[in-house]
Amino acid sequence: MSNPRVTGAIRYAQDVELDGMLHARILRSPYPHARIVHIDTSALPDSVVVLTPDDVRELGKYGCQIKDQTVLPLDRARYVGDPVAAVATPTRKQASEALDLIDVEYEELPAVFDAVQATSEGALLVHDQHNISDNDAAYFGIRPQPDTNICHRFRIRYGNIDEGFAHADVIVEETYHTAGAQHAPMEPHASLAHWVDDRLEVYTGTQTPFNLRMELAGIFGLQEHQVRIISPPMGGSFGCKTFVRYEAIAASLARKARRPVKIVLDRSEEWLTLNRHPATIHVKIGARSDGTLVAKQVECRVDTGAYADCGPGVAQKMGFAAPGPYRIPHVWVDAHCIYTNLPPNGAFRGYGAMQSIWASERTMDVLADRLGMDPLALRLKNLLVDGDHYCTGEEMHDVHFAECLQSAAEKVGWTEQRRGKGLCVLMKGMQTPSRASIAVGANDDGTYSVYCATAEMGQGAWLAIRMMAAELLGVAVENVHFPEPDTDIVPYDTRTTSSRSTYMMGRALVEAVRKLKENGELGYGECANTGGLDPDTGQGIASTHWHQGAAAAEIRVDEETGKCDITKLHASIYAGRVVDRPGAELQNEGAMIMGIGTTLFENILFADGQVTNANLSDYNIPAAGDVPDLSYDLIEREGAEIHGLGETALPPIPPAVGNALYSLNIHVTDLPISAEVVLAAIDQRDGTKPQMTGAVEGDRR
Repeated sequence: MSNPRVTGAIRYAQDVELDGMLHARILRSPYPHARIVHIDTSALPDSVVVLTPDDVRELGKYGCQIKDQTVLPLDRARYVGDPVAAVATPTRKQASEALDLIDVEYEELPAVFDAVQATSEGALLVHDQHNISDNDAAYFGIRPQPDTNICHRFRIRYGNIDEGFAHADVIVEETYHTAGAQHAPMEPHASLAHWVDDRLEVYTGTQTPFNLRMELAGIFGLQEHQVRIISPPMGGSFGCKTFVRYEAIAASLARKARRPVKIVLDRSEEWLTLNRHPATIHVKIGARSDGTLVAKQVECRVDTGAYADCGPGVAQKMGFAAPGPYRIPHVWVDAHCIYTNLPPNGAFRGYGAMQSIWASERTMDVLADRLGMDPLALRLKNLLVDGDHYCTGEEMHDVHFAECLQSAAEKVGWTEQRRGKGLCVLMKGMQTPSRASIAVGANDDGTYSVYCATAEMGQGAWLAIRMMAAELLGVAVENVHFPEPDTDIVPYDTRTTSSRSTYMMGRALVEAVRKLKENGELGYGECANTGGLDPDTGQGIASTHWHQGAAAAEIRVDEETGKCDITKLHASIYAGRVVDRPGAELQNEGAMIMGIGTTLFENILFADGQVTNANLSDYNIPAAGDVPDLSYDLIEREGAEIHGLGETALPPIPPAVGNALYSLNIHVTDLPISAEVVLAAIDQRDGTKPQMTGAVEGDRR
């Protein structure tokens, strides 16, 4: 079976064309915060279709969790790059030239760029009010704080934190920072919109077709059945192609032009569209002298940028990932999603868990040092096992943390010597609650078609679902087709996020095939996972099941230059049951390599709110030469459920490397771990001289 990626047969959203199509470009604010005083379009030729705030003033507000956006800003631009106008012309070149003919008068306003400062008393408010969305992406209790920049507050209150620390023999406190990062998919954002009478049809690369349909219907005052979303395969996403991006601008231009309008972003515009949340996390943890954990307190400050997007959900996941996979009788977590005048931040592979795992697992090694314990032994002593209750109150089941951790430690020869080596163990939640539905139809030629809203972004989801369907139907996988998601023909799915698709759709598929065999023509199946957390106490069910894994790293450091090289990297991931082994292996490798980028390179830089490295020359992502000796386990169990693993191998990489540095008495708290960060940590280390260090015989103690 030929691979369509190799043959070039795949057609992505940016390849879609319709007769009479116009090309759109966007005019963006040069200021991080400014009042839009006047927009002069008089120099534009009559042939240019132009969209200004006056054209969209009557349209509805949107936002997947907080309604804080309009198609174009009606009064104020809130970040450098905020779209203030758009044009559509027969060619992209003409559209670019037309942007130069638009004159915008701005009144520059004060701006806030730091999430911690944005929560201080008297801080400038990015938004005057926080209206909770009615989109089903707002599936949890959102707690905006009035008259502040906090658009969501999540808490865990478990046990008595003061009592817990009173029983601790050793207490460790530290603050950690994670930089923003760009998704950098090979294919940029691309959307094409057109109107058929009073019906809106949009071709777009999106992980969230039904959320997008709901939002566009609300913006244009339509019923949901009047909006059709077709989602071709994507050339990568990693979370950036979620919810409304530029579809509303394309649709507004198409409405005005009465012709199809297509938007394809330039590479530099990706940094102005959506990035990963920078975070500041303070951890305080207490233990008895024998290593028993007794209390943990965590405060997360999450910079969501100028618009909330799914930042409240990221903050919530960051909050309930922060305690880690440990038995701790007293836990207190506060996570805040905070507005700033920077580009919006949203879903990113690892979805908040990465930032918390970095802080939590780095602190575990600091605590082990203070206790005089082996970091592996400290973790194994406190790891959750089947039947334990997490700090959310839910009972843990099918738990394999110790197995993953021990496997990773063995792969780097942990018991032989620990110098230059580091470990991490993690748990990451799957979206709960959520719902997936699927239909399977029999075709006249003896083949079958699977109708499903799961998006394909290079992760191989369509193939995995076809393979499961083929097994259930007793046919070859070549006889199972997967039409691209189209909200007119596929049943509802929450969205393709959170490493949930193979697990949820696989369960729904069993029912669909059973019903198909009963009636012979079409079978429908649905799977719903229930639960959720009280946002004020953190109690409930955070995840139907937990994605589990561990990583181990071996490094060497040049203490004269601060350069850190990863020489070996291993991840042990619990998969439950593997459906498509080559696909699963590629997912693991991709996640680990993205983890290397987060660890060593990736950092969006700003000057007065302006991104200064919005290109793939100045913004570094891992290249082939940066990939070390890399290996992984996919741990399976007889009779187990499928566990999603698309994101699991990313979050443990940074703390494993950070802990390897700590084994050399180099204590880093900031990501990425640049040479400057390493040199600063070396400067703070007492009683050492610059030298080449690394994985050598003997323990740091």
